[in-house]
Amino acid sequence: MNAKTAKFLIIRFSAFGDVVQTLSVPSAIKQTYPDAEIHWVTRKDMAPLLKGHPNIDRVWEFDRKAGLGGLINLTMQMRRENFTHIYDAHNNMRSRVISWVLRPLGFLGVGAHFIRRSIRRWKRFLLFRFRINTFEMPFSGQRDLLEPLLPWGISKTPPAAPQLFLSEESYKKAQEILQDYNGCVALAPSAAHFLKRWPKEYWKELILLYPDQKFVLLGGPEDSFIEDIRDVAPERVMNLAGKCSLPVSAGVVAQSATLITNDTWLLHAAEQLGKKAIALMGPAPFGFPSRSSTKIMEIELPCRPCSKHGQGPCVNKEKFHQCLVDITPKQIAAELRNILDRQP
Repeated sequence: MNAKTAKFLIIRFSAFGDVVQTLSVPSAIKQTYPDAEIHWVTRKDMAPLLKGHPNIDRVWEFDRKAGLGGLINLTMQMRRENFTHIYDAHNNMRSRVISWVLRPLGFLGVGAHFIRRSIRRWKRFLLFRFRINTFEMPFSGQRDLLEPLLPWGISKTPPAAPQLFLSEESYKKAQEILQDYNGCVALAPSAAHFLKRWPKEYWKELILLYPDQKFVLLGGPEDSFIEDIRDVAPERVMNLAGKCSLPVSAGVVAQSATLITNDTWLLHAAEQLGKKAIALMGPAPFGFPSRSSTKIMEIELPCRPCSKHGQGPCVNKEKFHQCLVDITPKQIAAELRNILDRQP
């Protein structure tokens, strides 16, 4: 095959953190196929995170409200593109529908080159049920997304940051929000599941350990508990939870001194922006940071990791939530000082 005519389709619909980590894939493809054309199909609400990427030629947006009929209609439009390579980086029913429509004779080996990312159910079963870890260590979300592409000669080493490219408008809105908060530290106290969250009182204590530092709090509209954290020092802590779009939230991270975060999508946004971050890693293994710019804070315990997404239950018989409870605010404050002291 002529590399100059290669045309790739990446399939990844969600979730926020997975999509942001997958942003390394287009650049990794370009390292091996510099003249390739790269398309990506994703959920409509994820599309703003992709559109500024210089190595993505077209973003196909799927609206969940359109249902199966809308998905098939979108896929029929994509058939006209005659993709030479299809990477199913999601491996769910929607991604399978797309691959079936685009490669109707794929079971005969006819059609585009095709790779589907394995969910590795057997390895997960061994890990969570019997504590037998057969995964490559250390865990790395980006590496795991790139590794399936080795048969196409694509490296599993994540390309250098930045891999998240925000619009000028997103940066401008973030600047307007932070006009009185120059040099602030961004905090992301939320996470999809409770067991992935550093205790709320610890965030308060961390803020009090830095009486002269301004902070911004990031999260979603459902994270009402974040207002309690702000109340510890409202004169120098701003709560942006639920008040910013995804790109603007990432823009706030980009213009902050650093980010301190649970295992959430903002961690991966910081990595893909090339920002230093402190990551509080608890029960889940598959969203681990992939870059040296991130300082990983974790407690080595025989019960970790205990679940795919940190959904629980906590299996530690000695101390509930020990994986995050034993990471103290003073430890994080010391790491934050190391970062701030190295900045101009």
